[in-house]
Amino acid sequence: MKEIGYNRAAALEYAKRWALGRNPSYLDFEKMGGDCTNFASQCIYAGCGVMNHTETFGWYYHSGNDKAPAWSGVAYLYNFLTMNKGVGPFAREVSLEQAEIGDIVQLGEQSGRFYHSPVITAVSHGEILVAAHSFDVYMRPLSSYQFAQARCIHILGARR
Repeated sequence: MKEIGYNRAAALEYAKRWALGRNPSYLDFEKMGGDCTNFASQCIYAGCGVMNHTETFGWYYHSGNDKAPAWSGVAYLYNFLTMNKGVGPFAREVSLEQAEIGDIVQLGEQSGRFYHSPVITAVSHGEILVAAHSFDVYMRPLSSYQFAQARCIHILGARR
């Protein structure tokens, strides 16, 4: 396997293009529990261009009926990115102070359940700005959300 870099500019361009709309190449999960992690996965894919086609535990999208749980599930995406030793993107959890454009911040409840996956579009003067689906936004301040906890998934690269 060969490691490749994560193209943060490409992830940002994708987020800018599709944050307030829907790419017709992907099913919109808005009425099926939310589209935020599907959108986050699309942005990550735009930045790395590699999917992991491992059935059940991979990270891929072929159609709305043929996708890995990690493509559209908040907890599954976190688990895949932070534990992936194979093909596809890989990441580690970092503090919000270490957040970069193209990373994912997941918002959670006090109980430890995480429920939202915005994509970081800017970090300016200590303020993190995000793009997201399920209440579509672009360049929204993270501080304007109500949440009990947040975790930042820092994309390190991908493997082919």
